[in-house]
Formats: sequence, structure tokens, C-alpha cells
Amino acid sequence: MSVVIPAHQEAALIGRILRRIVREDPDGAIEIVVVANGCTDDTAQVAAAVDPRITVVELAEGSKTAALNAGDRAASAFPRAYVDADVSISVPTLLALADELDRPGGPLVASPRFHVDTSGASAAVRAYYRVWALSEYRATGHIGSGVYAVSEAGRARWDEFPDVIADDRFVQQRFVPDERATLERASFTVRAPRTFAAQLARATRIHAGNRQLPAAMQVAAQAPASDRYGALLRRVASRPRLWPAFAVYCVGYGVPIVRARIAAALGRTTGWNRDDTVRDDTVRDDTVRTGTVRA
Repeated sequence: MSVVIPAHQEAALIGRILRRIVREDPDGAIEIVVVANGCTDDTAQVAAAVDPRITVVELAEGSKTAALNAGDRAASAFPRAYVDADVSISVPTLLALADELDRPGGPLVASPRFHVDTSGASAAVRAYYRVWALSEYRATGHIGSGVYAVSEAGRARWDEFPDVIADDRFVQQRFVPDERATLERASFTVRAPRTFAAQLARATRIHAGNRQLPAAMQVAAQAPASDRYGALLRRVASRPRLWPAFAVYCVGYGVPIVRARIAAALGRTTGWNRDDTVRDDTVRDDTVRTGTVRA
């Protein structure tokens, strides 16, 4: 399979995911393409130094969708996975995706199970994710949030990635639920934002990105909001210990929606921002393990 990794200012992290893939894939079953876009640090140099088999593409423009399109042009194999530079994923998980997508009659798009690491996060962030884990978004063929993969037939569903913030949402909505798969036996990990303010900023970007996608780009219709919210309320109602966390979740869900709507009304864009609290934690963990850190 091919793995495309868009990377913007990721010199401190890109070596981590690349070294793991190379170490766990000594036979070279995975083609690795890193697209350093809009970088003023040494992301490209760090990636190229990990192993000669890694293809590094450099773009002057800082754009994730431009990076995904450039990665597609450089990649040669299917199935094809698109992986964010800040996630933690193993080669067995990537190859499990390839096997599932290669299976006759199998799905056209797939993701591993999504695990949110809330260690080091504030109490409010942990409370938010306890309720978020019960949402309909998680229960209905969740695709994306850092890793998704498509078969060759699945990738044929669209030409180039459009200039949108929510590339994962765009991809998910190209497929009806029966064409998607979430691998429960395989997972990847992302770090939750350290602070609730960072979580609100992240959620605002997500809502802004979702609003940006016109109906014409969405093949799969969502269930009505009343059904989705009702299902979550029923799940929380049967778990009294989650009631305080639900209040936090309502703030964490509602405030970003309002912020995204205000930004849209004012003609502002949130862009492809990122959570540096996650990166600070990751670099700190690597420093503890190795005793060194790149400048």
C-alpha cells in the first residue's frame, strides 16, 4: 500500500512516525510519501534522513489539501492511506487496512478504531471525550480524524481533493455507511488537546470545515439532528455518572458551533490550524525517553 503523510512544520514529530513505519516494515511493503508543505523548518530534511525509501515532496504553499493532491501524484500503490503526522499508528494496523480494502466485496474506505489519549489533558477535556465517545458520529462508520484509507475504486469517487478544511469529512461523505468500515481489531491514537481552550479551538475548526462542505459534495446524508442528539441523550441518561460530564460536553459542542457561525458570517476562516499543546506533550515525551530533542 501507499501511505501519504502531509506535514506542515512537523520537524519535531515527523521522524517519530516515519521511524516506526520503517522499523516495523523491513520488507518495504509500504510506500511512504511525505509532503512537506509551507515549511520554514527542516521537516523535509528530517523526513528524508530517516530512510532512502521515503519519497519527500516539497510545496511552497501551506495547504493540507494541496499536500494530499501532491501526495497522490507521487504515490503509486493501492490501497492508499492518508495519515496525519501527529498520530501514532503501527504497520500491522496499516496492513490490516490494506487487507480489508483488498477483500473481495469489502469496503471502499476504511479507518482503524480511533483512540483518544486523554492522559495529561485537563479534567474538562477528559469529561468531554467521555461523552463524545458515545456520539452517533462514532457509531456510524467513523472515517478520518487522522487516518483513513481507500481502495483504488474508492479513490476514483473524486478527482482531486477540493480546497476544504475537513478533508476527512469530505472523504467520509463520498461513501454510504455500507461502503465504509471501522476496524475494531486495529486502532490508532491521537492526543487530546491539553486544555479546554485548545479543545474549543480544535472543535471550532472542525465545525467550520463541516459548514464549508456543500451538499453537492456529500453523497451520504446524515440522520436528522434530533435523532442524533436524542440517541446521545438516551445513552447518557442511562449513565448517571456521566451527567456532570454531559454538561461539559454541551459547552464543548455548542460554543464551537456558535464561533464557527460567527466566523462564517464575518467572512473569516479558521484555516488548517493545529493544537500545539499536543505537540508540546509529544516532544516532551520523546525527550524523556531519549534524553534529546531536535531544536
